[in-house]
Amino acid sequence: MTAASEEHPGNLSMAEKAYLAIRDRLIMLDIPPMTAIDDAALARSLEIGRTPVREALKRLEIDRLVVSYPRRGTFATAVDITDLAYISDLRVHLEPLAARRAAEIAGDADLEEIGGLVDQLDGMDFRSMARDEVMRWDLHVHRTIYHAAGNPHLEDTLIRYDNLATRIFCVFLDRMQDFDSHVMEHSALLRAIGSRKPDKAEQLAREHVLNFDKAMRSLV
Repeated sequence: MTAASEEHPGNLSMAEKAYLAIRDRLIMLDIPPMTAIDDAALARSLEIGRTPVREALKRLEIDRLVVSYPRRGTFATAVDITDLAYISDLRVHLEPLAARRAAEIAGDADLEEIGGLVDQLDGMDFRSMARDEVMRWDLHVHRTIYHAAGNPHLEDTLIRYDNLATRIFCVFLDRMQDFDSHVMEHSALLRAIGSRKPDKAEQLAREHVLNFDKAMRSLV
C-alpha cells in the first residue's frame, strides 16, 4: 500500500479501505493502545462487511499495530517507548536514503507538490492546531517524500515504521514544549529536495530522525 494509492481511495478494494481507515485510527490513538478490537463494531462504523475488516486486521497484525491471542481476541498493540530504539535504528538509515533519492529523481508532479507543501508550511501556526491536524500534516509530508523517492519497496517500509513512530509521537505530543519546531524541520528538508540538493536533503533527514529520537527520550 503506497502513498500514491492512498490518494485515490476510489480505486481501492473494500479490504484496502478498511485497512487504511483502521490503521489511521490506530496510529492517531483513536483506538487506544491495548484496547480490544470489536470487528463487528468496526464494520458498522465503517459501513462495510466484517470480512474486509478481518482481512484488514490480519494486515495490521503484520504492521505490529494489532496483536491477536487465541480465545482472547484482537487488541491494539501497546505503545512501548523501548521500541523507539529499534524504529530509529531503521529510520536513521532509510529516511536519509529516501530524501536523497527524492532530491535526485523526483518528477515534476512530485516537485510541484513539495513546493506547495513548503508554501503551506510558511503560513502555518502549528501551536494553534489540534493534535490530529499536526500529526496528519507530519504524516503527509513524510509520505510525500517517500513517494518522490521512486522506490515502492522503500516507500512501503518507511510508511510502516513512520506509523509506529507516529504512535509514540501521539503519546508524548501534549508534553512536548517545542513540537512545532520539530514539524517545522520539514521546511528545510523539503526545500533541499525541491532544489535538487541530495547531500543536504540526506543530512537534514538524518538530523530530523535523530532529533525526534532525542526529543522522545527526554520525555520518558
